[in-house]
Amino acid sequence: MRIESLAPGEVFVFGSNAAGAHGGGAARFALDRFGAVWGQSEGLQGQSYGIDTMSGLDVLAEQAARFVSFARSHPELRFLVTEVGCGIAGYLPADVAGFFADSPDNVVLPESFREALGRD
Repeated sequence: MRIESLAPGEVFVFGSNAAGAHGGGAARFALDRFGAVWGQSEGLQGQSYGIDTMSGLDVLAEQAARFVSFARSHPELRFLVTEVGCGIAGYLPADVAGFFADSPDNVVLPESFREALGRD
């Protein structure tokens, strides 16, 4: 599923880098379309949410856990997760999907993550 637009209450979840330099991929799309903030690597930014995928799997795991907690505390929002970490960062869905295994129902994971988790 390619995300082209968002409804009110929807949030585009994308992979970033530690500097918040949203120069390419989903990060650039978030910057151009959904309110991502240049220089902010993590967290809610307009109708988007950044997760640093470029600083190693440990950092990605920590930030994914913070995201899952954030999503759980904001049931009024619907989070559309891109294949974070699977583009420029170079990880496989099997490397990353487990970080989102405990996501609440308001988090929509990409098909490749759902397959890696044995869902759908």
